[in-house]
Amino acid sequence: MISKYVNVGDRIDIESIRREGDVATEKKVYKSQVFDIESEDRIKVAMPMEQGRVILLPVEEEFNLCFYTPGGLFQCIGRVADRYKSGNIFILVVDLLTDIRKYQRREYYRLNCVLNMKSTMINQKDIQSYTEKVHFIDTDLTFDNGTMVDISGGGARFISNVKYPKDSHILFTFDLFVSDKLSSYKLIGKVLLSQEIEGREGEYEHRIMFVNIMNDEREGIIKYIFEEERRIRRREKGI
Repeated sequence: MISKYVNVGDRIDIESIRREGDVATEKKVYKSQVFDIESEDRIKVAMPMEQGRVILLPVEEEFNLCFYTPGGLFQCIGRVADRYKSGNIFILVVDLLTDIRKYQRREYYRLNCVLNMKSTMINQKDIQSYTEKVHFIDTDLTFDNGTMVDISGGGARFISNVKYPKDSHILFTFDLFVSDKLSSYKLIGKVLLSQEIEGREGEYEHRIMFVNIMNDEREGIIKYIFEEERRIRRREKGI
């Protein structure tokens, strides 16, 4: 419930999340403030201004919204539904597409999921080759099946029947549907945690941090998370 956390007059950052094709465009952040809370799914904000000029954000465009409130930073995704002028004030009507949540700028939101994946431990030479985008084919690499149970722009958690040493590096692959298109990912992760799951002998939980991930890869994962949140919200509302 946005009215529980956000008040009229709170400052807000409006960040573009638009992508052109498969290429992430440069992020642009606009400063504004909350003008009115029309409902739990719709707010009005003052149109941002730069150098005394009103910025007309496009209708139907989606943005990452970050609210500065007395209780801290909160974030959600919104879509511009309308814009108009009221007296001397230019107003944006914004529909909220995801639930509002606590936001830490240095952290990435984790989405619970169930995704098939494959993983294998790699050595330092393989890490360097992949980082430098050298396309190597190592027939000695054997991938093990696993299940990813949460994912964020910074890392993931998965379950497999293989225990990887802490601080080791793994190469793992998985697929995501992003903007209704199947995208394949092959990423390197550093193992932060690997432990046997209580009551499930031979199964291990791993937490990994992405290493040398490209910007477009991270942006694709974040976009997938936003789209999945939106689908979940629609299902809960029976839409």
